[in-house]
Amino acid sequence: MTARLERVRTLIAAPLLVTKPVNVLYLTGLDTSNAALLVEPDRARLFTDFRYVEKARLLGLDVTPVSRNLFAGLAKHLPPRVEFEAETLPYASWAALHEAGIELVPRSELLENVRAAKESGELDAIRRAAAITNECFDRLAEERFTGREERALAWWLESQMHELGADGPAFPVIVAAGANGASPHASTGKRTIEPGTTVVVDAAARFEGYCSDCTRTFATGELPGELARSYQVCLDAQQTALAAVLPDASGRAVDAVARDLIAGAGLGELFGHGLGNGVGLEIHELPRLRPESDDVLPADGVCSVEPGIYHPGVGGIRIEDLVIIGEDGPEILTSFPKELVTVR
Repeated sequence: MTARLERVRTLIAAPLLVTKPVNVLYLTGLDTSNAALLVEPDRARLFTDFRYVEKARLLGLDVTPVSRNLFAGLAKHLPPRVEFEAETLPYASWAALHEAGIELVPRSELLENVRAAKESGELDAIRRAAAITNECFDRLAEERFTGREERALAWWLESQMHELGADGPAFPVIVAAGANGASPHASTGKRTIEPGTTVVVDAAARFEGYCSDCTRTFATGELPGELARSYQVCLDAQQTALAAVLPDASGRAVDAVARDLIAGAGLGELFGHGLGNGVGLEIHELPRLRPESDDVLPADGVCSVEPGIYHPGVGGIRIEDLVIIGEDGPEILTSFPKELVTVR
């Protein structure tokens, strides 16, 4: 953690108040819902309530106990001027510090940019999470789909993750059949999976706190022509975009590779979300791969590449790989086949 703190210190002009829980975890190893970390030139002080004090001390942290209402008396422990996380500090907390006379300097996504390039241990954890996910998809392809409820397959997948050693799912498993799959963020429910349609499965394991991510679209028999064609277009776009995932590429440019190909096939209006995003301690991190992104892909970053084509009332298609951004090209962590798999 010391090396991470030193990296942060080179980027700040005043003590930095870190309040986003995942950033506190990244810098201290403490998993908590109620803490603030003050990064100063010569030390890092953690402020938290009774529930987390002993846990913090066992980690060797310099901890100051405060009330559960963290910001009620926090100002008395702070220097007169601090930088803070602009995207995550609630207004009420900002106001409590401001009214106590603290000068507050906003910083935007400072820790998120530091976290974007992964250390070797982080990459190993993500590789393991991806390997568990790959095995889950291999097993899933042998399962019966038709006649079962979406939620039954989702619960089954989650149980497989635990069996294979995952912390659990990185997010609630999505199984979206037929017209339900035409919603990119579909809600898995009681819908019975029918023959002759697509089933979008978005599932991922978490290992030692780090996420993976994978989406595959299965067929439950012969597909209508528009879905069969869209699957091939989506696959071509996904594979073409993967080759563009290189250090220093812009998120906007990589997104455009897939988006232009899908638009050229006359399906552009059916691809309405970004191509991908960074993955790590959170399932959505930097860099962002989407049309308005100014992010630059970092070496040793990890991102998803997941174009989709969604036909309202008919069905959806999304194909997603998890990728380590390498100098010699992307290291693709997702091994389950991308050619259309037909299941029972």
